[in-house]
Amino acid sequence: MMKKIVRLVAFVFISGVFPCSLSAQSVKQVKLVNFDLQSSSQVKADGPELSTTHYQSPVYWMPVKVPSTVLTGLVANHIYPDPYQGLNNMLIPDASDQFNKEYNLEQYSHLPNDPNPWKKPYWYRTTFKVPAGDKGRHFQLIFKGINYRAAVWVNGKQIADSTQMAGMFADYNLDVTNAVNAGGDNALAVKIYPLDYPGYPAKEQLKALGPFYENGGPTGDVGKNVTMLCSVGWDWIPPVRDRNMGIWQPVYLRTTGAVTIGRPKLVTDLPNLPDTSVAKLSLNLTLSNHSDAGQNGKLTVTIKPENFAGLPMQFSQNLTVVANGATDVSLDAAKVSQLAIQKPHLWWPNGYGRANLYRIRLQYTTANGIADDTSFVFGIRTVSSKGTMVVDFLRREFFVNGKRVHLNGGAWVPDMMVNRDSARYDYEMHLCRNANVNLVRIWGGGVTPPDAFWNAADKYGEMVWSDFWVTGDTQGEFKGSPDWPLEGNIFVKNVTSTIYRIRNHPSLLVWTGGNEGHARKELYDAMRDAIINLDGTRPYIPSSSGFAKLPAGWKGSWPDDQASGVYSGGPYNWQDPKVYYKKADVGGDWVFKDETGLPSQPPYTTLAKTIPNLVWDTKLPFPLNNTWGYHDAATGAAQFDNYISEMVTRYGQPATMVNFSDKMQLMNAVGYQGIFEAAGHKLTETGGVMLWKLNAALPSVVWQIYDWYLEPNAGYYAMQNAVEPLHIQFNQNDSTAAVINRMHHATGVLSAKAEIFDIDSKRLNSFSISHIGFADEGTQEVIKLKEALIAAKGVSFVVLNLTNAAGKTVSHNVYWLAPGNNLTELNNLAPTKVDVKVLGAEKGAAENKWTIQLTNNTGRLAFFVRPQLMANGEEVMPSYWSANYFTLAPHESITVSVSAPVAKLGGVQPKVLVEGWNLEKQWVGLGTK
Repeated sequence: MMKKIVRLVAFVFISGVFPCSLSAQSVKQVKLVNFDLQSSSQVKADGPELSTTHYQSPVYWMPVKVPSTVLTGLVANHIYPDPYQGLNNMLIPDASDQFNKEYNLEQYSHLPNDPNPWKKPYWYRTTFKVPAGDKGRHFQLIFKGINYRAAVWVNGKQIADSTQMAGMFADYNLDVTNAVNAGGDNALAVKIYPLDYPGYPAKEQLKALGPFYENGGPTGDVGKNVTMLCSVGWDWIPPVRDRNMGIWQPVYLRTTGAVTIGRPKLVTDLPNLPDTSVAKLSLNLTLSNHSDAGQNGKLTVTIKPENFAGLPMQFSQNLTVVANGATDVSLDAAKVSQLAIQKPHLWWPNGYGRANLYRIRLQYTTANGIADDTSFVFGIRTVSSKGTMVVDFLRREFFVNGKRVHLNGGAWVPDMMVNRDSARYDYEMHLCRNANVNLVRIWGGGVTPPDAFWNAADKYGEMVWSDFWVTGDTQGEFKGSPDWPLEGNIFVKNVTSTIYRIRNHPSLLVWTGGNEGHARKELYDAMRDAIINLDGTRPYIPSSSGFAKLPAGWKGSWPDDQASGVYSGGPYNWQDPKVYYKKADVGGDWVFKDETGLPSQPPYTTLAKTIPNLVWDTKLPFPLNNTWGYHDAATGAAQFDNYISEMVTRYGQPATMVNFSDKMQLMNAVGYQGIFEAAGHKLTETGGVMLWKLNAALPSVVWQIYDWYLEPNAGYYAMQNAVEPLHIQFNQNDSTAAVINRMHHATGVLSAKAEIFDIDSKRLNSFSISHIGFADEGTQEVIKLKEALIAAKGVSFVVLNLTNAAGKTVSHNVYWLAPGNNLTELNNLAPTKVDVKVLGAEKGAAENKWTIQLTNNTGRLAFFVRPQLMANGEEVMPSYWSANYFTLAPHESITVSVSAPVAKLGGVQPKVLVEGWNLEKQWVGLGTK
């Protein structure tokens, strides 16, 4: 009987339910937030008793806000210290008994006589009221994500058991109509089970500059589960002690009439490409009747602009649903004229146009009023892909609305304890857009993110590459086993649920079978077939790495049946920009490099938050101590030791922690600039370049363009500049300046200027060229500087400017060079100042924005200028600068903007703090709270 009650969630909810004016009984969706938490080892009662409203517990239950993993709840209740900070994670027992014994972590268990507090299930319990007016309605309890198994009781009745709710990535819609007490109190009890196999972590990284140990543990046995594989530890995240067991996504009570709308699928097509003047839509959904009587009703579909001005359109269809049955509805432009959209506003990725969005609202109305009412946001766009052989490497390219898109982005990893909320997802996607990132890759060892992530990606024009939960470290490519996960049916159900959940998002560009590996054949085939059959609107590639070869006879990418055509493998350590240019010139795996990066020390602003204990261990390079090791200052792939030594070689031994942080920002800027400008140099010959990685799972010092506190490092702004739509850059291999156009339209007439200055800000040479222009995307070499630079001695600055026909600067770029990379003369750069003027202030509902002009009215270069938005004496994070860490030649000026969420401004009058390599600190008042 229970199998009839439980099914994978069939709804897509993006922004809540509209109230119904035709009936006193409205369609409602209420989020259940306030729960109590306790270990089953402390609770003798069972589900039927715990799910009664009169239950009185003899033991204390801890209040938690769901979503919340068990460990998150215990930390919030001060049972365990905050594992993100310092070495606190070593004060919390692990889910592995063997690991606990090795590190003596059993002593920290909060459960008396239970050395491993994660072995037994935990109970989540809450009560809720249902109005008497809702009697006779249909009730659904929706779980958007649990880990690892769950059983559910409502008012003494078991609704689902742990064989039906399993795996981290499925959501569940439970029919609780017969259990809900309308007009009174209700009780819900959820039993959360730990991972079936907790996994055995690798050695802890307790030494700075020590080796990293095995990703996913020495055996990769966490791969026996369908879960967040990196929760056992990777080379950028320590083991999550409870492996994130819990209710990690929201829980809703949904109230409807007898007929519900399920599994809507909206497909947009541009049938006459390259002509985009007409779009044709098709809509498929299922109407399910949960009553014993047939239902005659009307489906009303309304489509209106979500983020631009325009008129709505609406149509209706009369539809009947038999008693206890379902009706599949299929509508398209051939049947419904309104589904042919004239002059559609297209969804474009960041950098290629506006991310225009529409909202579709679906209502089913019977004689009793509106039975169901839901809506979601969508974009009109098409995506496609092709593979082309380049010497011995297949190159994958992607197209949106018929136009090739060069992918510039990186991998996205989950928060260590999956604690991001909708505001955080919005902040991070906004940071990505501001950096000119256009592609975010959901890495296969992490999690498929919740709805809030996808909503933000849609909003900000971020394309998403979504790996499924397979890695080479757990499924047999490097270690682990192809026999894992052990229960293939759980994997397939989680895949199916995920496809249903996210397939309507315009941001979703491509499905990927896994990270640097493949699932075993029956799971691989089931996944590939499900993508084709349940979606079929976007490409699929077998793996994130073309080096992970498919076995003979396996089907390849869809629809072209070729190999993946993308390549991981780094480099993951800091490299001179010349190395990246050489790799791009050779081609090979750089025809589409989807994993490369470098260690990325955060600015001094967040250093004390990242490493709370900043006492230098003099046995280590300044300013390290062993706490840095736990936050990823290790050897391994990132080679943090070489990163520091190269910084000292180039810029000299840092004198203070501030000086250390500033010199590391020079390293970040040069490194990230090299990656993206080298790929841009071969813009039309490569499919893209992607970082390992964009963000951080916890406070870290490697592989990030912004840190866990949302503070960008200088590499963030180097990337922002390098992949701007129209860009001027300098190739350090052949000393040539080039212009890069990433846009699919003409640029008009452009002029380029290159100036060379010495360490004393004396201009040594100046070169100009005009009448540059592009009809479409492409690259042009414009100025050769080799001869001029050969004659230069010591540190030289190459200052590049690109202007349009009106004389406006459209790209500004600066490089610092020296023979043998001896840049220590920068330590003696003469001081200067910049004049700062606030040009405008805009106050918004969600964000405030300021426009600021910085002018160097002196005869000396202002090097590495860093403005910061400040409130209450601290930098506002996030803040979105249009440029930062920039350099101004004598008498140069730059106009920049900065915006920040109102919620982060604290209701105070913000200021701008202007710092720089050779500037005194300067405070500037702003005009809008």
